[in-house]
Amino acid sequence: MLCGCDEAGRGPVIGPMVVAVVCGDQEVMRKIGVRDSKKLTQFRRENLNRLILEKAESVNVKIVSEKEIDDATKRNELNLLEAKVMASMFVKGNSYIVDCPDVNEARFAELLSRMTGIDDIISRHKADVNFPMVSAASIVAKVRREEEINKIKEEIGEFGSGYPSDSRTIDFLRTYFSVNKKFPPHVRQSWKTLDRINSTLSDY
Repeated sequence: MLCGCDEAGRGPVIGPMVVAVVCGDQEVMRKIGVRDSKKLTQFRRENLNRLILEKAESVNVKIVSEKEIDDATKRNELNLLEAKVMASMFVKGNSYIVDCPDVNEARFAELLSRMTGIDDIISRHKADVNFPMVSAASIVAKVRREEEINKIKEEIGEFGSGYPSDSRTIDFLRTYFSVNKKFPPHVRQSWKTLDRINSTLSDY
């Protein structure tokens, strides 16, 4: 069976990363209109997510916590962590196409093959754009991460997207730290974003 694998939330300073594997018929995914999740509105993603869950042979999702990401980042092993999570979701007998987080596509495919004993693994940059099964996985991962982010917002308040490039996120973190003298829960402590916020606050 052909499966696509992708993640959502590798880069944000707030919230977990979500990895998804979707297995099934690539033509079916193409026909329902899957695309790279970043090119879809939230409404369209959610509608497609429901169709994917209905049409796919199997869907598997794993949430990678902020602490796991921090621990791996401190060891410069974020790619290795992502590979370990993916490998834990792979099943022998299936073929996999993976959206590659490594600069070296072949190296990442070889790593996954060593971990799983599966030879039929394709690792490509922009696989979420070029392969419908990976597009489907990107949608499932993105929708699930949005659900997790909404839970976090209920806990700590509105903070935008959680990405360092989002001024709302940075303003939230700066204000929270100014008031509480610490960063909120669900923040990735290893991100340099926090050092930059600390340095700007120390200037006042």
